[in-house]
Amino acid sequence: MNAFFADYTRNISKGGTFIKTSRPLEVGSRCQFSLSLPALPVPLVLDGEVIWILAAEEAQQSGAEPGMGIRFVFADEAGRREFERAIERIMEESLGADVVRRLLRR
Repeated sequence: MNAFFADYTRNISKGGTFIKTSRPLEVGSRCQFSLSLPALPVPLVLDGEVIWILAAEEAQQSGAEPGMGIRFVFADEAGRREFERAIERIMEESLGADVVRRLLRR
């Protein structure tokens, strides 16, 4: 679980995620993907939109990994809040409420 949160802070936020791939979709493309979390019995199915890409050639020049930045798209504000609460609950169960408050600065 701690390894997940190390990746969480680097590759995912409440607003989106980075997906490593050498064949990114075009900016503006909509997609649906599953997010598997160790604390959940079933993956979360999320909608997203590609907002930026880092092509393989550019990534190689900069020493980064190729991929695409995905902005989460929710049907409504209630869906967004539900997702954020689920992530925060998982973090609190693994790391403790005090650590999560400091990480999220609330």
